[in-house]
Amino acid sequence: MPIIDENQQITEVYGRKLLGNRLRKGTAQHLYLPGPHLGIWNHQSLAAYNEIILCEALIDAMTFWVNGFRNVTASYGTSGFTASHLAAFKQHNITRVLIAYDRDDAGNTAADQLAEKLIEQGIECFRILFPKKMDANDYALKMTPADKSLGLVIRQAQWMGQGGVPNIEHEINTQPTESKKTAAKEENHPVPTASPIPQGAQANITAEIKEHEIQITLGERFYRIRGLAEQTNSLKINLMLNFNEGFHSDKLDLYSAKQRTIFFNQASEELAIKADIIKKDLGKLLLKLEEIQQDQQTKAKEKDQPILLSSEEQESALNLLKDENLINIIREDFKKIGIVGENNNTLVGYLGCVSRKLDKPLAIMIQSSSAAGKSSLMDAILSLMPENECTQYSAMTGQSLFYLGENSLKHKILAISEEEGASNASYALKLLQSEGEVTIASTGKDNDSGQLVTQEYTVKGPTMLFMTTTAIDIDEELMNRCLVLSVNESQFQTQSIHDRQRDRRTLFGLQYNIEQETIATLHRHAQSLLRSLKVVNPYANQLTFVSNKTRTRRDHEKYLTLIDCIALLHQYQRPLKTFSHKNQEIDYIEVTVDDIELANQLANEVLGRTLDELPPQTRKLLTLILKMVTEESQRLSIEPSDLHFTRRQIREYTSWGNTQLKVHCHRLEELEYLLVHKGGRGQCFEYELLYQQNSSLEGSLLGLIDVNKLRYDEKKSGLKSDWSGSSRPQVGGVSAIEKPLSENQRKADSQGGSEVSKNVQAPIKTNGVSYRSDSLPEAFPLAAQAASQANH
Repeated sequence: MPIIDENQQITEVYGRKLLGNRLRKGTAQHLYLPGPHLGIWNHQSLAAYNEIILCEALIDAMTFWVNGFRNVTASYGTSGFTASHLAAFKQHNITRVLIAYDRDDAGNTAADQLAEKLIEQGIECFRILFPKKMDANDYALKMTPADKSLGLVIRQAQWMGQGGVPNIEHEINTQPTESKKTAAKEENHPVPTASPIPQGAQANITAEIKEHEIQITLGERFYRIRGLAEQTNSLKINLMLNFNEGFHSDKLDLYSAKQRTIFFNQASEELAIKADIIKKDLGKLLLKLEEIQQDQQTKAKEKDQPILLSSEEQESALNLLKDENLINIIREDFKKIGIVGENNNTLVGYLGCVSRKLDKPLAIMIQSSSAAGKSSLMDAILSLMPENECTQYSAMTGQSLFYLGENSLKHKILAISEEEGASNASYALKLLQSEGEVTIASTGKDNDSGQLVTQEYTVKGPTMLFMTTTAIDIDEELMNRCLVLSVNESQFQTQSIHDRQRDRRTLFGLQYNIEQETIATLHRHAQSLLRSLKVVNPYANQLTFVSNKTRTRRDHEKYLTLIDCIALLHQYQRPLKTFSHKNQEIDYIEVTVDDIELANQLANEVLGRTLDELPPQTRKLLTLILKMVTEESQRLSIEPSDLHFTRRQIREYTSWGNTQLKVHCHRLEELEYLLVHKGGRGQCFEYELLYQQNSSLEGSLLGLIDVNKLRYDEKKSGLKSDWSGSSRPQVGGVSAIEKPLSENQRKADSQGGSEVSKNVQAPIKTNGVSYRSDSLPEAFPLAAQAASQANH
């Protein structure tokens, strides 16, 4: 196949071997002349059109051309987009490129790289997605009619840029624009032409779209269509024709000429209607259903598209993300939208949702008894996240996760209301969390041959998993992949919730309800502005973590990811840096000591529970029993070990339900916190508390480093915790440079840097290590005690 330039000279020749899989292994199918690639195939189209379809090979480009899409050209394989292509695109003012590379790993990677390059030049890029492992030629051969099938994938092309999709409609450019026609005539270029898709068949057709069916009336003929909602790239439907109290119903694919012929012949015989009339009706139905299908898919895509912000909305969102008190604002906003007494849980849940932007997101499990408010807590957190980045289900079947769509969960939140409803899908959820993707091989019918073939379905992550549960015993493999949050079930918390519920009925509560939507909208806008950046922790080698259990291997990773989440949330308050490695430039931000300090505070409460052998509710009951036994033994002036008590006494003291007490008391019996003295058939249970008060009732210490030591070492080494005005010279042996900052970023950085120096007080020295007595973390009582003694 020759490639001819503007001077009618052959500049390149492309060869294609036809044996396909019958070729010897390693034999090249695509051949070119030796030397650099020269020339552009179908260069005339660049002068005639503003939008160009770019294929990977000439066979694919010619496939589009012969089916009426003349605005097409080709590169020389996945790495063959040359400087001549780019120069020609710019010369002819090409505004939009539809990349139609093969749907395989090499084609996907090349398309992403090319789109990034073209977008930098101001050219909009969309990706034409064929079925997996297929190219344009394969697709056109298997789908009939080919022109309409190719038109369908063009209309469904996906935007490849950042932010919102441009406010345009994809057109099937079978005709050049008027301005391009004129330009082509002036340059004496021939203008390619093609017959447009006939539009007359769609005239005067009205369709009544209901939940499960579509109804269309043509004259005296009534058509009912079912099954269209389940179709994506085909029109396999259940069609019924009513006429004069008679009807004919059948299943058919409207794209199949053979099946259409069978339908109108049989319907003509049964209903005494001329076959030509029904034949024309089917043509009108086909075009109308294509239009309806496209509208449905467009609406579905709009739901998944990023939020488009006005300049005012963007400014407000940026002001929130740049605020130095961002963490406190988040905590206060949760109170304003109705969540009370859950400061750390709401913040950890919020940060967990931010982790969807990382390569290894966190997973959150909210565990509590029934009616404690776990669903309200999850709903409140999700209400602050962009709707297009959240997928929420009440339950999932065993294999439903595998068929959600390849990129439907990528960098998104998968929320499941009850863990029990996803128990059958727990294996897939664990794989998605650990491996970052799930793949299944399933058997299905080939559309052409009708034979059973193996089809592969893949769902790619990373995905942030968010679940709730009332169960005490949860799948251990799923549990140790999650951060477990426990809802506050104290009486004081219940009273606070009652107060808030009463407040909502007042005029004050009405004002709060109005403000609630404003707050949620602001946070959704702010979240939509967060970028998926790499996070570098310059203090990583100095951090510590308990290592006496093998499960801490996963808990340690959660701790490090929590630090990354905090840094990622503050990305607009940090200088954006970049480093080059193997001809790639990677943007990143750095962790500060303040990020580690906040992560330590949250980790000691959240991760500390994961090392506890008791579930949070059982630990809470043990705390209440200990308090009851202590008070009663002091009242009776006896030793706590001499006091026996019944489950009824526990129920009266704690106000817990009987069923709830049975479950948790049984757990305390098994772990020998309670000793049963008598009980059984016809007898009440009497218990003795074996739990000693000198045993730590707190969550297990995680052995985290004291951030004051980090600050002291940082100050001693001359580094600044906000990194403003300085750049670490080496990152993993690769030179790193800091990107120039905007004036607003420099201002924010300078303000953030001065805050650290203001808060640093004179350190207290003990054993050669300096501490600040006013901010020692609760996780280090020995350090706090030593500092206190030194202070005295």
